[in-house]
Amino acid sequence: QVQLVESGGGLVQPGGSLRLSCAASGSIFRVNVMGWYRQAPGAQRELVAVITSGGITNYADSVKGRFTISRDNGKNTVYLQMNSLKPEDTAVYYCNLRILRIDYWGQGTQVTVSS
Repeated sequence: QVQLVESGGGLVQPGGSLRLSCAASGSIFRVNVMGWYRQAPGAQRELVAVITSGGITNYADSVKGRFTISRDNGKNTVYLQMNSLKPEDTAVYYCNLRILRIDYWGQGTQVTVSS
């Protein structure tokens, strides 16, 4: 069993910052990919950023230069530092863990960017 527990969402003004965290527990193979996806109302879920267990990252073009993904392998935790937030970043953010092509998802955390 693998569980993902997210934290750190909330309401922030445009231009503000938030940091999301996601802790994974259970049977976790050390070679994996962790990341964040988001889903706005009426839209499909989309990739935000991912990071491999070796530290290779990939970002959506819309967040490059504003968001930074990182991870602590010893704690099986992934972080998403979000700066210069825009109203269009408003969405439910989901943590993802991929092990050998099997996806595990967190419950989602709401991020709202509004004045």
